[in-house]
Amino acid sequence: MSQLSPRLRWIAYAGANLVIAFLVLPILAVIPTSFNQASFITIPPTAWSWRWYEAFFRDTEWQSALWVSVQVAVLATLIALIAGTPAAIGLQRLPQRLRAVMTGLFLAPMIVPVIVSAVAIYRTALDIGLNGTRIGMALSHAALALPFVVINIGISLRGVDSRWLQAAAGLGATPWTIFRTITLPNIRPGLVGGAVFAFITSFDEVVIAVFMAGYGAKTLPVKIWESIRLEFTPVVAVAATLMILLAGILFILARVIGAKRNGVTV
Repeated sequence: MSQLSPRLRWIAYAGANLVIAFLVLPILAVIPTSFNQASFITIPPTAWSWRWYEAFFRDTEWQSALWVSVQVAVLATLIALIAGTPAAIGLQRLPQRLRAVMTGLFLAPMIVPVIVSAVAIYRTALDIGLNGTRIGMALSHAALALPFVVINIGISLRGVDSRWLQAAAGLGATPWTIFRTITLPNIRPGLVGGAVFAFITSFDEVVIAVFMAGYGAKTLPVKIWESIRLEFTPVVAVAATLMILLAGILFILARVIGAKRNGVTV
């Protein structure tokens, strides 16, 4: 394939940047609104203030919702990693046709509308007494996060040569030793990427959270939803800004870890 001319390359870059701007700018517009001095949202703010950040961190309900979101997201991430890692390894060992079918089943939570999953999970949680609990919320979010873990680890597993595993087994290594010394170090970037996506999926999720929320399990997105319905003040923008900031930090962290793994300086 011939190289693109400088003019076509410039057009391609410009087009890509326009698409990125279209996707990102509406999200970033939330950040300046969190610094409004007024009691209503204006873009750009007529006067700048930290007033609503102080209100957010003084309000015990907002703090509780933020803490619950972090707890649920950490639990959901751990559950998704524990379940997704052996699932991804098992998929790699299946025949190609069966692997395609099973992969489709694992990706079902990304395809089925979230509201459908929310209704099914809510009804099941009621039967077993997990509705309104943090562990119930974490298990629900882990189901949504599992495809991201399976996909990321599956990509990393493609770089693991099966001959390495066979050689280790021929030398008498146990399956656990093979996993710990060969498989695990090579899938670490996939683990990190899957963990980041799983955490953000749980931390940002609102549909299932609305169904599963209770007095002791009200996440930050649910609190934002309730606040928008009752009183739309810039404190909602503060909560949204914190969510954007956390997501950005996690993606940068994953990028740094991946770059170090590949021997690249960032």
